[in-house]
Amino acid sequence: MTRFEDLQQSLWDTGSGYGVQPPVTDQGILEAEGLLDVTLPGVLLDLLRQQNGGQVSSEFDAFPTSRPTSWSSDHVPFDSVLGIGRRERTISLLDSPYLVEEWNLPSPVVLVSGDGPCWIGLDYRVCGRHGEPSVTWFDAEENAELALAPEFRSFVDGLTSADGFECVTGESPVG
Repeated sequence: MTRFEDLQQSLWDTGSGYGVQPPVTDQGILEAEGLLDVTLPGVLLDLLRQQNGGQVSSEFDAFPTSRPTSWSSDHVPFDSVLGIGRRERTISLLDSPYLVEEWNLPSPVVLVSGDGPCWIGLDYRVCGRHGEPSVTWFDAEENAELALAPEFRSFVDGLTSADGFECVTGESPVG
């Protein structure tokens, strides 16, 4: 099995319902892509078909970085994935246009994880709205961004546990 196939079976924290949208349908995906005016990566859609957003397992809740961010000297958090839907009091991929404008982020970007001011997004600026987007870390407060991966599959393959990384404060994370 490849890394993605392994991760597909264990990405989600199945003990948490936080952020989970109702099961996604092919029609829901088409509507989301129409609303967002982008083609979403197949790897992301495969994950959302298994569980439509929610908390990520602690095995895959961080992505190592090549340089420091406001979050940490060596990684960014990836503790949840935004699903596709309109569940009350739950943000989703469909909220990206509003959130991108609200946080003054570049466009076209579809946010897949985060909580203002820091976000991880599918970055369509180079590939165009129907190409394969790169994955970028955005910090609206610092007006900073950091390219994380050339496409979503590489991003997913790079996910790891936050245990062992240095926290923002320099303290060891509780694990």
